[in-house]
Amino acid sequence: MDVLKIAAVMVCAYFLGAIPFGYIIGRLKGINIREHGSGNIGFTNVWRVLGFKIGLVVLFCDGLKGWMSCFIGFQLYGEVGALIGGIVAILGHSFSCFIGFKGGKGIATGGGMLLFMSPPTLLVLISMVALVCVTIRYMSVGSILAALLAPFMLYVFDASMVYVIGIIPAAAYVIYLHIPNMKRLMNGTENKLTFGKKN
Repeated sequence: MDVLKIAAVMVCAYFLGAIPFGYIIGRLKGINIREHGSGNIGFTNVWRVLGFKIGLVVLFCDGLKGWMSCFIGFQLYGEVGALIGGIVAILGHSFSCFIGFKGGKGIATGGGMLLFMSPPTLLVLISMVALVCVTIRYMSVGSILAALLAPFMLYVFDASMVYVIGIIPAAAYVIYLHIPNMKRLMNGTENKLTFGKKN
């Protein structure tokens, strides 16, 4: 039954998305990442607290969650299944049952979702985020811009309209999670990235 397939996609995607790699890796390094920096378990805060190389490990693992969720969804229910899998993985990442239904903002997991749907789209958005980080050093600005541009870039690269339209609520949700960052940007209190301090 279709309902059972969709339910299976959602369960798998949620529990994949809920794996808090930033928290786990922080614990392996002897710290609770939620008690340092911004308190977020995502790549940016791990980078600030534990260094860029460890941050990249978290980025890869969180991205893999999104890709795998889409892959499983696609195998079970085609493009709609992939879309559902990616969205639910982002929700799992931001509401992880393993750490009190808290989590990150879903950028890396969303990146894995885009990698499955349209690798060229992800490549363009990564390049844009990297440019923003190097020039103005605000990861949050790059993340918000990436979310805003994701549907448009999927369309430009001729991705399925299921993905083009379906990514919009996911992008809106990620932007919503960045409202505190927007407030700090307006107040001039948002943290900038610092390069070269940690290995």
